[in-house]
Amino acid sequence: MSITDERRTTLISEYATGANDTGSPEVQVAIISERIVNLTEHLKIHAKDFHSRRGLLMLVGRRRRLLDYLKRKDASRYTTVIGRLGLRR
Repeated sequence: MSITDERRTTLISEYATGANDTGSPEVQVAIISERIVNLTEHLKIHAKDFHSRRGLLMLVGRRRRLLDYLKRKDASRYTTVIGRLGLRR
């Protein structure tokens, strides 16, 4: 259900803005999006797992807040991240 260290490392290297970047909004949104996809697949199988559903909703809210922050600070980075991740907004 959680993402592996290898997948996290590839996401960090793919979305990093600098050499030692692990905490930029782009990287955080990419990691959270991966976790959201994994939880969504889990909930398709286990429909009555309400604790995981709550965690999913919290992750979606956290990703939304990060994207709103990014949109306020730098709109071009926001549109780039949205396009690369394939999110609707």
